[in-house]
Amino acid sequence: MSRWLIVLFVLVILGPTPARCWSQELDAQKQQLDTGIQKAVQFLSKSQQPSGAWSFNSYGESTAATSLAIMAFMAAGYVPEEGPYGDQINKGIDWVLAHQADNGLVVHHKSHGPMYSHGISTLMLAEVAGMLKGEREKKCRAVLTRAIKLIVSAQNVAKDKRNAGGWRYNQTSKDSDLSVTGWQLLALRAAKNIGCDISADHIEKAVAYVRRCRGRNNVGFAYQPGGAPSATRTGTGILALEICGKHHTRDALEAGDYLVQHPINPDEFYYFYGAYYCSIGMFQMGGDYWKKTRATIIPQLLQMQKHDGSWLATKGSEKEAGKVYATSLAVLALAVEYQYLPIYQR
Repeated sequence: MSRWLIVLFVLVILGPTPARCWSQELDAQKQQLDTGIQKAVQFLSKSQQPSGAWSFNSYGESTAATSLAIMAFMAAGYVPEEGPYGDQINKGIDWVLAHQADNGLVVHHKSHGPMYSHGISTLMLAEVAGMLKGEREKKCRAVLTRAIKLIVSAQNVAKDKRNAGGWRYNQTSKDSDLSVTGWQLLALRAAKNIGCDISADHIEKAVAYVRRCRGRNNVGFAYQPGGAPSATRTGTGILALEICGKHHTRDALEAGDYLVQHPINPDEFYYFYGAYYCSIGMFQMGGDYWKKTRATIIPQLLQMQKHDGSWLATKGSEKEAGKVYATSLAVLALAVEYQYLPIYQR
């Protein structure tokens, strides 16, 4: 009997090899992933307000909600000015562009933490600017320039050594936290990627603050320097380091090890927020860090998706934010391997 007939005989008698079974399992998950993302995008499409905005349940129309929804469409492969959702994306962008205050702040309803909305909105504008044309592109870059100026000004507010280099809830805050800092740093990095004049000094000062947020005993990352580590904050710290070129530094590697050992789970507060940062951060780390994170977060999210394509948090302020919030962040986490958003690219 020839060697190839023996191989065929073994395959028929013994069935697929473990490697082939694993490949089939991945293919099935990929199909489920693609289907889930498309259902989510359809939900977001139906959730847009007549004004062009998207809303957080407890806060109404919001530049942050609108920007997260727009980035979710883009992460799924849809772009402004073309395709089935091009007009909706354009309408959302125009709504955000129309809500810049005289001081440069991009926010609709001011809450206790307008810098959250500002950072998220500025990140979105930096991601779409290179995809726009004509007057919309000019306006986007003008708004983006003023938005970046405000972020830099907020970082330059006089702060003590513990808080220097970071950001907090308001542009005049004299303290900092890792959560707000993460969004501003993503915005600065994305803007620098499209040619905005961002001094390396601002990036380095922010990175220094992020490093000071290592958790107690240098375990993971914490909300503020000296605090207890969490999966959500660790994901934030890892992503901040990775996108700023601090790839596989000791801080990043140790934080990655912590996150592998203490993966995020749906029982945590701010789960969707954490899923976003942990997915993108560990994807940037690559290798086993991403494989192990992927094996945890993607099945979690797919299992939690509702029949209408949405997600909804079950705890705390995330629950109050509603379905647009959770669905947008879920799509952004699930679609990281598509690498359609520039900030996702390694």
